[in-house]
Amino acid sequence: MPERRIAANGIELSVHEEGEGQGPLVVLCHGFPELAYSWRRQVPALSAAGFRVAAPDMRGFGRSSAPHEVEAYDVVSLCGDLCGLLDALEQESAIFVGHDWGASLAWQLAVMHPERVRAVAGLSVPFVPRAPAPPIPIMRRHLGEDFYIVWFQQPGVADTALARDVRRTLTTHRQWTARWADEDGPAPERPPWLSEGELDVYVEAFERTGFTGGLNWYRNIDRNWELTEAIAERRVEQPALFLTGERDPVRRFMPAEAMRGWVTDLRRAVVVPGAGHWVQQEEPEAVNAALLDFLGGL
Repeated sequence: MPERRIAANGIELSVHEEGEGQGPLVVLCHGFPELAYSWRRQVPALSAAGFRVAAPDMRGFGRSSAPHEVEAYDVVSLCGDLCGLLDALEQESAIFVGHDWGASLAWQLAVMHPERVRAVAGLSVPFVPRAPAPPIPIMRRHLGEDFYIVWFQQPGVADTALARDVRRTLTTHRQWTARWADEDGPAPERPPWLSEGELDVYVEAFERTGFTGGLNWYRNIDRNWELTEAIAERRVEQPALFLTGERDPVRRFMPAEAMRGWVTDLRRAVVVPGAGHWVQQEEPEAVNAALLDFLGGL
């Protein structure tokens, strides 16, 4: 995919593009621990269907800027990156498709800057209304200290553990936890949907950058809760799609039912049979078909 660096919101984003000058712009937002490369099966399919596609390495990942301050990764800054990307591409609005953290950000952009979002598709992570209290203490109380999001909170701890053996981190079938970090052993076998060459792309990137940039997204969860108080009652009113894998563990603690009444124009909710969390890489044909069906109905 052609790549260029774009100045946006005081940082630089490495952006992969196809279909410049074609139809409506679709922005693809990846999650953790991923890259724009995770959309390698979607970019050509969307471009071939007549869309202009932009897939950035998000702030803190890949070849995009990775500020040192934890506070630089709050939701206001991250949404500002996407608005800055639109400005740089001379677009008033776009269709946003996100996976994992990218989905969470796309939903938040839709309520924080509704004029910039023509439609939104969230993969794996549904829109979740603002919690009644800061989320991290709630997670700690109900899911325990070893729940991965809670374990991620202390700067430097998970960063070191995840970077110790990047291949093991990226291929594990278990939750990243302190217990997982203390265990020894070889890296698990790579999943069948990821070739050796594709895995090498991720390993090279995270051996170079480490994981701190991505972990800082998690370290702003309570700060994001504070920053979004003024928009707590806003709904996602744009045309929307939700898609998840049947075996995605996120379904256990972030159920799609939370969107009821909050996403007012949910066109479809798709569960891809047999797929896990990395749904657009595991089952690209099913995901592409669902995205193109959704986009074709706009």
